[in-house]
This record gives sequence, structure tokens and C-alpha cells, in this order.
Amino acid sequence: MTTQNGKQRAASSGTRPSTSAPMLTREEDTRWAMISHFGAVAGCIPALIIYLLLRERGPFTAQESKEALNFTLPLTVIVLICYGLAFIPSIAAVAGIGGVLVWAYMAISGLVGGTECNKGRPYRYPLNLRLVR
Repeated sequence: MTTQNGKQRAASSGTRPSTSAPMLTREEDTRWAMISHFGAVAGCIPALIIYLLLRERGPFTAQESKEALNFTLPLTVIVLICYGLAFIPSIAAVAGIGGVLVWAYMAISGLVGGTECNKGRPYRYPLNLRLVR
């Protein structure tokens, strides 16, 4: 009954009851930061999802998912362009191999970043455009 009264009071005062998600624990914060880097194997989508959903809940996750997103976003675009160009017969081999090499670099770098985050240390990629601020 108090919940109903609380909702009525919140509605009458013009404020909404708090429905925000709880902050991440230190272990969860570290885990999600690590997963955002490991997600580089699948491109920029995992880091983007983690950044959008969890950036308000953990400072380490916000920092590291943004770092991973800034690193993987341009490389994912390059990989997709290379794979698209692989349908042109005259440059198919070069474009296909180029796409695989860029993906391999992105995946290995993401694994290194995730390993560092698992140790609780922030990771900065050596070559990063910092598109998301």
C-alpha cells in the first residue's frame, strides 16, 4: 500500500519514482570493460552496445567501452569496405586479404586491451582516432 501511495505522491508532485539501474560493482565494472575490448573480434557492435547501455553505471566501463568503440569503429568500416570491394573480380583477392588483415589486427588488439582491463588497468590503443568523446 505504501508503494501505491508513493506512486500517487510522485505523480501528484510532478516527479517520477526512481527507476534507474544500480551502479556496477567493481568486479562487474571491470568485467564489462574487459568484454567491450574482447568484443573487437565481432567489430564495433559489442563496444557500442556496452557503451550505450552501461556508461552511466560504471566509470571504468564508460572509459574503456568508449576507448574500444573509438578503436573498432573506423576499422569495422574499413573491413566492411574491403569485403564489399572483394565482389569486384579484378581486386577481389587484394580486398579480401586486406579485410582479413585489418580484422585480425583489430581482434588481436582487442584481446590485448581486454587482458589489460581484466587486470584492472586502463588500456589505450596506440592508434586511435577518438571519434566518440
